[in-house]
Amino acid sequence: MLNIIGGGIGILLGLWTARRRGGNRLDLLHYATIFGILGFLIGAFAMLVIPGPG
Repeated sequence: MLNIIGGGIGILLGLWTARRRGGNRLDLLHYATIFGILGFLIGAFAMLVIPGPG
């Protein structure tokens, strides 16, 4: 679950970063993709490190 949340936050962060830099649609797509992949991987790593509830 954390990996999906991390991917979503990464996509939003990538869109925000590209918009702030004044990028076109292709830049928005590129930043969202890269940041989404990085967020997904960070979330997957966090699931391994953080213990589950219960």
